[in-house]
Amino acid sequence: MKSWWPSSRRERAANDAQVRAEAAAAGTERALRRLEWTVIRRLDGLLQGDYRTLMRGTGLDLADLREYQHHDDVRHIDWNVTARLQVPHVRVFTEDREMAAWFVLDLSRSVDFGSGTRAKREISTGFVGVVARLLTRHGNRVGALIYGSELEAVIPPRTGRAHVLHLLHAMERRAEAKGAKPGGTTRLAELLDAAGNMIRRRSTVFVVSDFLSAPGWERPLGRLAMRHEVLAVRLSDPLEQEIPDLGLVPLTDAETGEQLWVDTHDGGFRKRFARLAQEREDTLRDALGRAGVDTLELSTQDDLIEAIVRFVDLRKRRVRTGLAHAKVMG
Repeated sequence: MKSWWPSSRRERAANDAQVRAEAAAAGTERALRRLEWTVIRRLDGLLQGDYRTLMRGTGLDLADLREYQHHDDVRHIDWNVTARLQVPHVRVFTEDREMAAWFVLDLSRSVDFGSGTRAKREISTGFVGVVARLLTRHGNRVGALIYGSELEAVIPPRTGRAHVLHLLHAMERRAEAKGAKPGGTTRLAELLDAAGNMIRRRSTVFVVSDFLSAPGWERPLGRLAMRHEVLAVRLSDPLEQEIPDLGLVPLTDAETGEQLWVDTHDGGFRKRFARLAQEREDTLRDALGRAGVDTLELSTQDDLIEAIVRFVDLRKRRVRTGLAHAKVMG
């Protein structure tokens, strides 16, 4: 009689791995279905087609220049030519119907942090799942670069629900690997340089990170923004801005593993921490502004729907402001 039990340790290990993979895939499917029912359906009603605002200016190839005309998209004004000729000129584009979006994902150990019920990694996954599904449902392609302690995966842009599941599963696999030894400081510049080298055609690029990184990422981000429509999705947690009075507690650097005991009962320490956190916040926002990217702030305490709608409204207001400015020039 044929035995259905594994005949060797290797077969048992293979079966165990298959069971874990199937369980992970089922978990990803449930997570995406939950996002579709609880978030995407509500966003459909709130955005009313304005999901395209997330991808403005993408999928286009420059074809010509001409003088600005009423109702032209002011985002296509060529300010260098306008200044030289003293007459507003716009770039004329041919549209690529298959617009692409890329998620440049920082999944280093610092995004595992969360002081409440959710970690920064969870809101990153939620954002990617919602936006990727919104875009692929309308025929747009999405791809991803995944960074842990280095660039670990590149997912070419494709469309369809199955592809979104593949992307989310890749993020989940990275989360399962977080038990490894700390890999040192995040080098976001390496991820951004890789994105600049790999993403050839003009696309929308979502840089999803907490921006807790070694210095030097500002210039690569600026170079990326010169070629693509770049949106910075900044992950944060309230405890990173202000520490409450918890007495003597250990603080651990998630990326290096270094641990330090601090007395949070010391009011002077809490004030210094808050001051340094605010200085870093100001420096970060200034750097993102100089790079010319719009920023969506996502806290572990934020409602994802409200945050996305707020961000879309901000981008629409900027378009209207630009239109008013162009009419004054004309």
